[in-house]
Amino acid sequence: MFNNLLSGEAWSEALRILRLEFPAAVWETFYVTLLASLFAFLIGLPLGVLLVAGDKDGVLPLPAWLMRTLGVIINLLRSIPFLILMVLVFPITRAIVGTVVGTPATVVPLVIAAFPFVARLSESSIREIDPNIIEAAQSMGASPLQIIFKVMIPESIPSLISNATIAVTTILGYSAMSGVIGGGGLGKIAMNYGYYRYKYLVMIFAVILLILLVQLFQTFGTKLAIRSDKRLKNRSE
Repeated sequence: MFNNLLSGEAWSEALRILRLEFPAAVWETFYVTLLASLFAFLIGLPLGVLLVAGDKDGVLPLPAWLMRTLGVIINLLRSIPFLILMVLVFPITRAIVGTVVGTPATVVPLVIAAFPFVARLSESSIREIDPNIIEAAQSMGASPLQIIFKVMIPESIPSLISNATIAVTTILGYSAMSGVIGGGGLGKIAMNYGYYRYKYLVMIFAVILLILLVQLFQTFGTKLAIRSDKRLKNRSE
């Protein structure tokens, strides 16, 4: 199966595909990842805040049944493998995008798969805050919303950015899986050429580019988290 992997013909074909099709595929993977991440954070971050603030000991306690229901829904969505979830949400994808095939259609299942993950990561980041800081804000008469927006979120920004980086790289991996059902990007090239046509060199190139994108997001996120950490700033001063 791999006998002709490094043959001159295989290299020539792989380089031709790399030159003609990979630039568009990299762009599709990049923008789908960022767009899905944006929507996932718009939904997941408020849910993460709610999971902490709405707890019985939180700054904005909510009914126990509501919190339990929210937790069950988030855990349920997180437990479904992404490939199965993509198929399950076909009706929702078709209703929103008009099709279940192609690059835009992959955004819907990516968001549905990612926002529960983002919610749990955001919850974890906010729970790391020193309780004394929140108690000090409460003693000064701050309202629950003021505590959420002026204390909890700002204090957890470095951790939120670090966890956001993890979420983005996870979404990037999910986007590659979407090639199985006709999604675009590097996953599509890896499936169409590497799997269906046995052009394994093309698949290797696609994997290398995915690794480079992960490294790009990880490096940028790590630097941004370090820069936003007030504790490190105070030490340097």
